Amino acid sequence: MSEIMTMDAGVEPLHLLADWISRDQLAVELSVTPDTLGRWDARREGPPCTRIGRKVFYRRSSVEAWLLSREQGRPAPQRRGARR
Repeated sequence: MSEIMTMDAGVEPLHLLADWISRDQLAVELSVTPDTLGRWDARREGPPCTRIGRKVFYRRSSVEAWLLSREQGRPAPQRRGARR
């Protein structure tokens, strides 16, 4: 005999992937193609990801940390030559 699981009226369903975004969603956010994210992943240059079957997901906090690690300060202006 099979049992049917019912949810209590006061219990909200789990949103296991609430803090995760798909490769397509991240590509849109970063204005790159999903293929670019795939290349970055293969070269270990992009944000860390998790695979579930054939799907690729990125944790929002990991993407934010990766973006911060790529942040560059303004370089000091370089002088082309000394005046005498």
